[in-house]
Amino acid sequence: MRQQHAHAGGTSGTSGAAASSTPQRRPRADAERNRARVLEAAREVFRARGDEAQMPEVARAAGVGIGTVYRHFPGRAALIAAVGEQRQAEIVEFGRGRCLASATAAEGLVAFVEHIGEVLDAERGLSASIEAAFGSTEPTGEGRAQAEAVAGQLLARGKDEGTVGADAEVGDVVMIVCGLAAVIRHDAGDWRRYVRTACAGLRES
Repeated sequence: MRQQHAHAGGTSGTSGAAASSTPQRRPRADAERNRARVLEAAREVFRARGDEAQMPEVARAAGVGIGTVYRHFPGRAALIAAVGEQRQAEIVEFGRGRCLASATAAEGLVAFVEHIGEVLDAERGLSASIEAAFGSTEPTGEGRAQAEAVAGQLLARGKDEGTVGADAEVGDVVMIVCGLAAVIRHDAGDWRRYVRTACAGLRES
């Protein structure tokens, strides 16, 4: 009886808050899990099927209804954009966690660009989907800014170390990555050799 009285009168902050917030937290947590499942499934489906992949395939792969997919992503382009942003965020995380800690900045730059190559090589189908939807695979917005910030930190450190040329700029790294994407997309040769050769041009002569 005391519990009922406390809830009705609002005098029990702990039990009342728990009772009222639990129903809200659970749907929110379920929705977040479903969104993560859809993103994970979409990445695999677009990686395997490229631009031929459709929303019902993603729903089946995620084990959810098509309505759940559209509830989180109102259209196919929105889903592709979200998967691309997730991929870019992972690239940035690798750059911050692994490349910034490299023995030298020059090594960190090579590792950063090589990792981007590995991702693009493994996910050609997803890249094709992004290009078909948006006309380009170049990242934009916050994801691009964060990646360029990683490159900028490595360049600044490299100049202090004397392992990177004084005139090297973030724009040079962007051009290298654009060229790398083209080499991979068109199977124009050994992309790892391209990375080594291109990044060598950033070193102090």
